[in-house]
Amino acid sequence: MTRPRTLYDKIWDAHAVAEDDGETLLYIDLHLLHEVTSPQAFAGLAAAGRAVRRPERVLALSDHVVPTADQMHGPAGVDDADARAQLEALAANTRRFGIENFPMGDPRGGIVHVVGPEQGRSQPGMTIVCGDSHTSTHGAFGALAFGIGTSEVEHVLATQTIRQRRSRNMRVTVAGKLAPHVHAKDLALHLIGAIGVDGAAGHVIEYAGEAIRALSMEARMTLCNLSIEMGARAGLIAPDATTFAYLARRPAVPSGAAWEAAVARWNRLASDAGAAFDREAALNASDVRPMVSWGTDPSQVVAIDGRVPDPAMLENPKHRAAAERAVAYMGLSPGAPVAGQRLDRVFIGSCTNSRIEDLRVAADIVRGRRVAPHVRAMVVPGSGLVKRQAEAEGIDAVLRDAGFDWREPGCSMCVGMNADRLQVGERCAATSNRNFENRQGRGGRTHLMSPALAAASAIAGCIAAPDMMPDLGG
Repeated sequence: MTRPRTLYDKIWDAHAVAEDDGETLLYIDLHLLHEVTSPQAFAGLAAAGRAVRRPERVLALSDHVVPTADQMHGPAGVDDADARAQLEALAANTRRFGIENFPMGDPRGGIVHVVGPEQGRSQPGMTIVCGDSHTSTHGAFGALAFGIGTSEVEHVLATQTIRQRRSRNMRVTVAGKLAPHVHAKDLALHLIGAIGVDGAAGHVIEYAGEAIRALSMEARMTLCNLSIEMGARAGLIAPDATTFAYLARRPAVPSGAAWEAAVARWNRLASDAGAAFDREAALNASDVRPMVSWGTDPSQVVAIDGRVPDPAMLENPKHRAAAERAVAYMGLSPGAPVAGQRLDRVFIGSCTNSRIEDLRVAADIVRGRRVAPHVRAMVVPGSGLVKRQAEAEGIDAVLRDAGFDWREPGCSMCVGMNADRLQVGERCAATSNRNFENRQGRGGRTHLMSPALAAASAIAGCIAAPDMMPDLGG
């Protein structure tokens, strides 16, 4: 009898090609590309005279440097010369090597971690890589998905494999139910705050429990997306009926008898009873509150009714120094309430929170209300298809009427590699995944939160929860 195995063990074992000196050569099922980390990889292939090993296993998107307006002009309409060169290089390289590419302006295009699942390219049991740290998003489907470096991008293109060291198994079990106005983003920030930005280092996290099973696929993607911010190599959720319902009839998903066979195979991926985990963590969903970051890494968070901590009260010298620097950079006072901090900008978007459910939540909160006069607020859909669906449902009209700027898809302000940036000293409520110094613009101050809190904060003009908003509707 074979030993009980975890979901991670099963995927790893199924993709192991060879082992050597403590490393495993893993076969890769899906390789996602974008314009920033691929040019050097393609240049290396060309210099060595190599072809792409399995071009049908690769999908390319333009997302990091694209402007979020006037995309119909294509790369030629991009003002920034470096960005334009990256976009043009991706188009040329994908043509040369026979890789499917959804370029800027293609309605199927958008953020790589939104489009892969949307197209049905991300499926249970797969290994998925991308030259982007938030590739962990795709683990929501029960896929082993992780970010890789540029040299590794070239290796995967050339061989459809990658050398990796096996991670340890960690299970995070979440019991109970999330309260109203508490979302997957809050759960993720709560976990990061509890275990720290390196608390899961060396591990792949499998999320389990009643609260996880109750999450929609889009919420699961948000949670797995942020696994990397806990130091984990990847995050995983076992596929179930929710997964299959999301995938059914998507473009790249099999149909008919092949679909039935795939579901039967995917159902066998769940961790076996008695499978051993190297670490276990547990919490009750009822303990999770709407969360807001106060500092410059995602672990520096408090509940919406919390206060900025006093660094002097921290015993660990490293944590105390980090908190002192964060408080100074963010322009906050120790002991000050987080709620009520005046905002200049609000950004709803990113690969963490730019899907249709996120936009529906925001629209429901701002319906009939207006963004505070001193706040510039923007919504950036995660893909062209998300944008189309939102417009078909009238979500864009609700957001526009409230005073939000309705943009075109891309990473936008989250990564700050495009025109959407904060100015020095501007304070922003953002649904992004990272908030380190200068991330969204030099000198910009970013508070991470859910779409619900970001929408409420836009109306209030300061950091606020939905139940704190002034009643401006009618």
